Amino acid sequence: MLKRFLPKETAFFEFFERQIALTIKGAEEFIELVTKGDNIEDRVLRIKEIEHQSDSVTHECYSALRKTFITPFDRTEIIAMIKKLDDIMDATDSAAERILIYEVTEFLPEMKELALLLTTISMELQQALKMLNKPKRREAVLNSCLIIHKLENSGDDILRKGLARLFKEEKDPIKLIKYKEILQDLECATDYAEEVANLIEGVILEED
Repeated sequence: MLKRFLPKETAFFEFFERQIALTIKGAEEFIELVTKGDNIEDRVLRIKEIEHQSDSVTHECYSALRKTFITPFDRTEIIAMIKKLDDIMDATDSAAERILIYEVTEFLPEMKELALLLTTISMELQQALKMLNKPKRREAVLNSCLIIHKLENSGDDILRKGLARLFKEEKDPIKLIKYKEILQDLECATDYAEEVANLIEGVILEED
């Protein structure tokens, strides 16, 4: 059996799974934020706390990596994967923070659409990560990655639609900039999720 699937190495997969679980929680909190539109400061603070937890998992992974001689796959790939997972939550937190700082109280439908899409992508990513250390599920992992790529393309479409509507309908240039940055942060989060899928595919295909 390939060394990357040895049981003693599963701690790194646990880091990935903890990270993506936090990402899903953060995306769900963001949906609540832009759907309900109340208690904005409290909701943003909850997302910030999830982001801090995500940072902690990243640092735990780095620390474990320094102490581990044999890793399930290449060290640079482990670093890249945990960092990109952390980046998803960072981008989500950035979008939430902009809402608070810019004092946004009215939310575009595209914000909710992107948040819902991010949740769906993250859940698919969660399935791929859970199967990553199971050699018999290789095709299922690659299929999840394919789904993520297609979903991310939908995120690009939502962003384009939102920006087009903004530039057509929004007369206040300051509000336009605020909304544009929030939408771009959310779309960046989906981009990072796709980058994790790319890394997963690379790890799988290297074993061919």
